[in-house]
Amino acid sequence: MTVTASVPTINYGEIFTRRWVVDVLLDLAGYTVDRDLGSLHLIEPSCGSGAFLGPAVERLISSAQARGRDLALLGDAVRAYDLQPEHVKTARRLCRDLLAAAGASKGTADGLAKTWVRQQDFLLPGVDDLAADVAVGNPPYIRYDDLDVSTAAEYRRAWKTMKGRGDIYVGFYERCLAMLKPGGRVGFICADRWMRNQYGGVLRDLVSSRYSVQHVWTMHDVDAFESEVSAYPAITVLANHPQGTAVVADTTAAFGESSAQALVKWSRDESLTHFTDTGVRAHCLPHWFPSGEMWPTGSPARLALIERLNDGFASLHNAATGTRVSIGIATGADKAYVTKDADAAEESRMLPLAMRRDLMSGSFEWQGNYLVNPWDAEGNLVDLADYPRLAAHLSAYPAIKDRFVAKKNPDSWHRTIDKVNASIIGRPKLLLQDMKARIHPVLENGRHYPHHNLYYVVSDTWDMEVLGGILLSRIAQAFIEAYCVRMRGGTLRFQAQYLKRIRVPDPAMIDADDADELRRAFKARDVTLATTVAAKVYGIDPAKYELDEGGGTDVA
Repeated sequence: MTVTASVPTINYGEIFTRRWVVDVLLDLAGYTVDRDLGSLHLIEPSCGSGAFLGPAVERLISSAQARGRDLALLGDAVRAYDLQPEHVKTARRLCRDLLAAAGASKGTADGLAKTWVRQQDFLLPGVDDLAADVAVGNPPYIRYDDLDVSTAAEYRRAWKTMKGRGDIYVGFYERCLAMLKPGGRVGFICADRWMRNQYGGVLRDLVSSRYSVQHVWTMHDVDAFESEVSAYPAITVLANHPQGTAVVADTTAAFGESSAQALVKWSRDESLTHFTDTGVRAHCLPHWFPSGEMWPTGSPARLALIERLNDGFASLHNAATGTRVSIGIATGADKAYVTKDADAAEESRMLPLAMRRDLMSGSFEWQGNYLVNPWDAEGNLVDLADYPRLAAHLSAYPAIKDRFVAKKNPDSWHRTIDKVNASIIGRPKLLLQDMKARIHPVLENGRHYPHHNLYYVVSDTWDMEVLGGILLSRIAQAFIEAYCVRMRGGTLRFQAQYLKRIRVPDPAMIDADDADELRRAFKARDVTLATTVAAKVYGIDPAKYELDEGGGTDVA
C-alpha cells in the first residue's frame, strides 16, 4: 500500500510528504527490512493521517514475517502520536488494514493499532517514555506566537531548547533525542532555520555536545510535498552516539527519487568524499562542527572547505601572532564629534578619521574627516578646562548631554561612547566595510583612526599587504558567506565576530615568492590571483571547493 505522510499546520490542515522522501528517511534512520525491526522501537511524534507510520509498519511486518515473529507480540515496536482525533482514527485504520492484509486476526489488528497510535500531545507529560531506536517524521510547523499562552508556557517549561520566537518543531527534536537509546537516530524532514537562527542556538549546542549529525540534505527547491510549502525543508538525521562523518547535500528542483536513492547508497561508503547526481551535490565531512560554535551554511563543497581549514589553521584573531580584529569608534553623536573642520578644536584634539567612503576605490583615499577627540593617550577623558576650544565646540551640541552615558555620569558628559584606543594610532591597519557584497580589505598606513562603520585588523607579525592578499581571496570570502547574516540583494555583514572566524596560515610559513604574489594581488585588487596563491599556501585545490568562480578584480 502506498501512503503519504502528513503534518498538522496551525489550523490542523495536512501537508502530504511524498512517499520517496519517507522511504529515504527510513533508510537513513536505519529502519530497513534487513534488520529485525520487531526488536526495535520506532517513534512517530506527529503522525497525521498515517504518514511515515504507514511505510514504517509495512517494513515492520515484512521484517517480522521474514523472521517468523508473531505479529501479536509487536505491541512495543511502534508509538505514534497526534492531537487530532480524526488523524488518530485514520492512522489506526491504516495500521489495521496493513496488519489484516498480512494475516493478523481482527483482534490482533485492532489491539496493535490502538496500542501503536495514541491521541496525545507529544510535547506534554503523558507520553510514555518508551526508549526509541528510531524517531521519524515531519513535525508540525507552528510558531510560538501562534500558540495559546498557557500551552506555550508549558512547552517552554518542559523543553529548554524552546527559546525566543521560534517554532515548536524545535521541541520535537529535543524530546525525540531525549528518548533515543544509545545508537538511536532521529530522522526528520523539517524546516532548517534552527541551524542558522538565534532561536535554534540551544538546540544546536545540545546536538553538538551530546549527539551527532549524520545527514543534512538541504531541499528548499525540491518537490518533496504534494502541496506547496514555504518551510525551507531539509532531511536531517541525528544520532545518539559520538560524532563521526557527516553527509551534507545541496539539492535543486531536479532532485528526485532515483538521485535520492543513489545518494543513500553512496553515503554508506565512508571511503568516498564527494558525490554528484541529477539535482544534487554532496560531501562527506570527517566530522561536524563543535559545540559552542555557529553552524556554517553553504554548499557541501564549501562546508567541507570550512571544516578542513578549521581543523588545520589558526584564526585570524590570534594572540600568538598578535593579530586582532575589532571595530572602530562609536561616538554616540557623530554630528558633534565628526567634522571636516580641522580647526574645530585644539590641534591635539583633532584625530584624522577613516570612514567608509575612504575605502571605495580599493586604495585608502582620505575624504578629510576628523574625530574631535576627548581622550588622552592613557585612555582618560581630558579636562575641558584645559581645552577651551574643545569645550566650546562640544557645548554647541546640547544633545550630547541628553545621551544615556552623559546622564549616567554628568561629569563625563563630553565622552564618546567608545574610548579611543591609542595603541592602534600610527599602526598600519586593514580596514573592512561592514555591509558589502564581497570582502574588501583596504590598507590604511596608520595616520587615521577607524570610524564605527569600519572593522580593522592590526598585527604584530603579519606583513599587512600579504595578509590583505589572503583576505581578498575567495577563501576568506567563503568564511564570511558561511557564517554571517546575509542582507537583501546579497549584501554580507562583515562584523568582527565573522571576521575572527577566518582561518589563516602561519605567516612564517609563507615563502617569499608567494608573499610577493599576494602583495601584488592585493595592490591590484586581483581576486583571482589572490585566490590562486592563497589556495597554494593553504594546500587546497580551488576547483574542488568551488573557489574558481567569479571575476578577478573588485574595486566596488
